[in-house]
Amino acid sequence: MNTATDNIVGILAVVAIFIALALPSLIGLARDRRIDRQLREAQRTRREAERIGPTAFPARRQRYFTTTVTRHS
Repeated sequence: MNTATDNIVGILAVVAIFIALALPSLIGLARDRRIDRQLREAQRTRREAERIGPTAFPARRQRYFTTTVTRHS
């Protein structure tokens, strides 16, 4: 009975270490796949819009007006 418990605890420890090491990599892989999917969707949308014509993308309004202020003495 004691040997079986020790074996189970050892197996669980090894599995926990494996998960701790593999989890960041798996999360990064899922993130990269999501970004790739978004890029493919954007590219497909752009190609369809180019086939339709230039009016498919309305002109973007600039939200901010940037200026450079220089103080002269």
